[in-house]
Amino acid sequence: MTTVTMAAVAAHFGRDVSRTLAKLPGIIEQGRERGVDLLVLPDATIGGYLLDLHHPASAADGIPEAIDLDGPEVRAVAAMAGDMTVAFGISERGVVDGVPVRYNTAVCVTGNGVLGTHRKVHLPLGESEAYVAGDSFRAFDTPAGRIGMLIDFDKTFPESARTLALDGAAVIACLSAWPASVTDRSDRIRTDRQAHLFDLYDCARAAENQVFVVSSNQTGVLGDLRFLGQAKIVDPGGEIIAKTWAKGGMAVAEVDVDATIARARRSLDHAAQRVTGAYRLR
Repeated sequence: MTTVTMAAVAAHFGRDVSRTLAKLPGIIEQGRERGVDLLVLPDATIGGYLLDLHHPASAADGIPEAIDLDGPEVRAVAAMAGDMTVAFGISERGVVDGVPVRYNTAVCVTGNGVLGTHRKVHLPLGESEAYVAGDSFRAFDTPAGRIGMLIDFDKTFPESARTLALDGAAVIACLSAWPASVTDRSDRIRTDRQAHLFDLYDCARAAENQVFVVSSNQTGVLGDLRFLGQAKIVDPGGEIIAKTWAKGGMAVAEVDVDATIARARRSLDHAAQRVTGAYRLR
């Protein structure tokens, strides 16, 4: 499949799992009506995100409910997806050395089940109080093509997206619950430092790897956090081709993935022209 209609969603998802599962069919159906093949929902779609980034474990109701990858919630979203490829975020229940843990996890499904997962590797500020970090980045095949997934802070690190691109990902789905700055608050989103970085990283990761980036985000307020929205689709040249801005909505673009990437890499193929021996500290 080379011509793909992609959509990045900006929307608010809170703690109420039942309410989320009642809300999702409308969003997925909206995508279906627009011919969407790949729909990327925000991080923490099911169960919501943290309420406080500094000390989340001490906040009342501060840690989202953990769910199982093979549990009814994931199966419900897969059933809604049908022939569409849908990526969404959960707080995944896990066990390490016999101890229950949570992962901040992105899940990609169709009606046939789970196609791929990604556990967030880079945990900012106090996130490590709530989650255990993942340890890898892997691309995987879907009906919408070969994709990789990142979760918000992962995209701050160029190595994350580069690893996915080298593993054959033509599209990187970046699922976020990215708030406005919690350390240098601004009265206006357009002057907020985190709003600037959120867009900058999306464009840089697309351009340096010459791939598409489909970037979703939460909106609204949860606890002390005010989320930025700004869902978007970025092409392999680093240009934003669809965007929601700060409000909720769906950024949609129909693209010829293979042709666009081939055109971007025709003269300057960044992956092929790397000089790996020079990237070492001596």
